[in-house]
Formats: sequence, structure tokens, C-alpha cells
Amino acid sequence: MKTKEVISELRKEYGLSQDELAEKVYVTRQAVSRWETGETIPNIETLKLLSKLFDVSINTLLGSPRKLICQCCGMPLDDSITSKEENGMFNEDYCKWCYHEGKFRYSNKEDLISYCSEHMADENWSSEQVRTYMEKLLPTLKHWK
Repeated sequence: MKTKEVISELRKEYGLSQDELAEKVYVTRQAVSRWETGETIPNIETLKLLSKLFDVSINTLLGSPRKLICQCCGMPLDDSITSKEENGMFNEDYCKWCYHEGKFRYSNKEDLISYCSEHMADENWSSEQVRTYMEKLLPTLKHWK
């Protein structure tokens, strides 16, 4: 979905007119109209306001142009598991299990690997296979570099 469609659908879902949305994010009704026709997209500060208002990530507002993964554990991210800062803003770098309200849950790689080895193992992946996978993956992620 494109940004214009996302904004239009969210506005309607929340029962807002273009005027009401404009007032909430400090722009004109014409600006909202231009977003919804695809003529322009909101600037970064307005995207932050829209993200908070609609409780969706900026990535979602932009039509999910990037596939996000947690930069601590490597889990694919969507809005339901993306972490938030203490102020309620999305932190699109981490999942809610690795980073919550401004704090990391794992202080070292070994703790995370041990947790994942125990909880991700199943009939397809043994605990040792999960451990080997995580040992290779984690050094490539921003949090552990």
C-alpha cells in the first residue's frame, strides 16, 4: 500500500475528517488532501505526529517500504511487536522483547543466545542449531557490533 492510501485509511478508521486530522498534526486541510492524493508526503516531524496519533510506525505510514528486523535478536518486525520508547514513540530498530521503554533486556549476547536456544527450539530446529544460527547472526546486528 502507498502512503496516500495508508493515511487515508487510518484517517477514516479513526473517524476523522481531513480538517480534524489537519488540526491534530498542525497542518492545513489542503496538506492532508495532498497526502491523500499522493501529491506530497508528510515531513518527518509530521510523520512522527501521525505515528503517535494512529499508533503505527513511520515505516507503516510510508507503506512499509523496508523490511525491518530487530537489531538485537534478528526477529522480523511489524507494528505489533516493534518496541516503543518511554514517550510512546516507536523505535523501529528493536522488538518489544529486546528493548522496552528505553531499556535493553539483554546485557550480553550469551544471555540472548541461551534464551533463544531454549525457546526457539522445536521439531525442525534443535537447541544447538538455534545456538549456532544466533552465534552467526548476532554479530551482524547493530546492537552487537
